[in-house]
Amino acid sequence: MGVQNKVVIITGASSGIGAATARLLAKNGAKVVLAARRENQLQQLQQEITHNGGQAIYQVTDVRQPAHLQSLVELAQQHFDGVDVIFNNAGIMPTSPISALKTKDWDDMIDINLKGVLNGIAAVMPIFTRQKSGHIITTCSIAGIRNYINCGVYGATKFAVHNLMEVIRQESVKEQTNIRTTTLNPAAINTELLHSITDEAVLQSMTKLYQKVGISPEAIARVVNFAIEQPEDTNISELTIYPTKQA
Repeated sequence: MGVQNKVVIITGASSGIGAATARLLAKNGAKVVLAARRENQLQQLQQEITHNGGQAIYQVTDVRQPAHLQSLVELAQQHFDGVDVIFNNAGIMPTSPISALKTKDWDDMIDINLKGVLNGIAAVMPIFTRQKSGHIITTCSIAGIRNYINCGVYGATKFAVHNLMEVIRQESVKEQTNIRTTTLNPAAINTELLHSITDEAVLQSMTKLYQKVGISPEAIARVVNFAIEQPEDTNISELTIYPTKQA
């Protein structure tokens, strides 16, 4: 089926997985709607994509704000006349031991990693339900299916997202709305995610791991492209992506 002419909203699009995915999808003919908090990076990416012959628009978006997601969806409808896919990719990973009581980090992870995903889903759900088609893709994590020391709250947000996505898939079947869902569980991918870690010991440990085994975000972009290009009767519900060298 391909991704050509699909209208794809991407949050967290200013760098890493989001930016790599936007570039690949646009190259393959998708119409991408870029969303993140950093306008300079969004503007540069939009210009890069259009310079290379792709179609892209952007809007500064904070996924913690439901109104921002609603406005983003409206922009996609006005400019590209619809929405086919939302890629809920925005996230942070300020991991630390629970005993460190970094409660501000806890709140931020819940607001962005969980509520931010819910806000994206809420913005597109009426459209997808009405048109009886649509695709929700969400960046979860290997920490959403396995337990890791220092990832208690981060993992909790990702376990919640993992459950949420599967329930949406099952409810769509029951309601006959044909909404596809894809949950991505990346392991060590070299992005800016480590920059959000505020615990120095954890940061050093994670940095060593990522330097040893981490792979580029283009790996996840290819997986997203694969999930979208499947026929409408085929739902790739979950994909776990490890670097070959990671245990």
